[in-house]
This record gives sequence, structure tokens and C-alpha cells, in this order.
Amino acid sequence: MTMLLLKVAGGVAGAVVAIVGVAAAVGAAQPVAHVASRSDTFAVSPEQLWDLSLAEFLRTNDGSYAIVEQDRPRRLVTVIVEKKLPYGGSWTYEFAPAAGGTTLTVVERGEVYNPVFRFMSRYVIGQTRTLDAYFANVRKAVETVRSAKV
Repeated sequence: MTMLLLKVAGGVAGAVVAIVGVAAAVGAAQPVAHVASRSDTFAVSPEQLWDLSLAEFLRTNDGSYAIVEQDRPRRLVTVIVEKKLPYGGSWTYEFAPAAGGTTLTVVERGEVYNPVFRFMSRYVIGQTRTLDAYFANVRKAVETVRSAKV
């Protein structure tokens, strides 16, 4: 019974090592840099959307990010300043007046340094996951502001 458990444990450990090795090899074949973007139109003014977007950035910033450019209410650029993270890059926010509101476009210019993380980012997590979550949170904030006016 003990030998069987050792064989199973060895097989599981070997499979884990093989999976991590494949992920590292595939990740190493991917480019370090990527560009991803999201765009949506919100039924608020550019100034209101700027304030809500900036509030969301500040709410989620743990000190790893910094604002490097501000042109209210048109353009905002943030960068990752924490050098110990396995990734880096910037987000550029563009606010454009649109019929009935404002279109927000965010472009992520990212870099993922670790090949296993690069694999996970590309094939498991998705390179737009953080953007999608950000837009969902801004959308909720806009809905809260709009419902408070009614």
C-alpha cells in the first residue's frame, strides 16, 4: 500500500512538473509585450466620467501605480511603478464626447516578464481581464450616479 501511494505521489509530482514545464516553454515563446484595449460609452459628461474613472483608479491602487499624465477631462496615463511585480506597463485613458455621453477607451500596454505568468495571462486568465473588471466597476459607478439623480 505504501509503495502504491509513493508511485501515485511520484506520478502526480511528475505531471505537475511537466505541466509547469510546458507552460514555461509556451510562455517563453510568447512576446513579453502586449497591447489590449476596451471601449464603452457612458451616459454622463466627460467631467463626470473622468471623476468616476479617477476614483476607481485611486480605490484600487495599492501604491504600485502612478499617474504620469493628466489632461482633465480628455486623457489620463497611469504606469506601474512597483519594480518587484512580474509584470509592468501602462494604461492610457481617452475620454471623448459622444452622443448622449462620453466614450472611454483604455489602452493597456503591458509586459509580463515571467514565462509561466505570460502563459497564464494569455491562455488562462486573459489579457483583458483587468480591463473588463475596471469597466464593470466604472459602469456600476455611473449607474449609481445616474440613479441618485432620479
